[in-house]
Amino acid sequence: MTPKWRRAVALRYEQSRDAAPRVTAKGAGAVAEAILRAARAADVPIHEDPALVDALMALEVDSVIPPELYPVVAEVLAVVYRAREQDGHRAPG
Repeated sequence: MTPKWRRAVALRYEQSRDAAPRVTAKGAGAVAEAILRAARAADVPIHEDPALVDALMALEVDSVIPPELYPVVAEVLAVVYRAREQDGHRAPG
């Protein structure tokens, strides 16, 4: 059983459209579970990092991440891109 306190944040980064990754959804409990279900259904890789979620939960939906989060989010995106390439998906660009 999944804890009710589970939290999730969804990010989007389209290099041609966004200056930096953007928060597209966030929530706890049932909302977090819905975000995770949607990600799984869309074959979006999921990365667990409680400290990063803490920082991202403080942001408003549709806001870009602040520069101090660039390094850690860049690492997450690199992991996601590598995972997608290994699964035969083309990296977004």
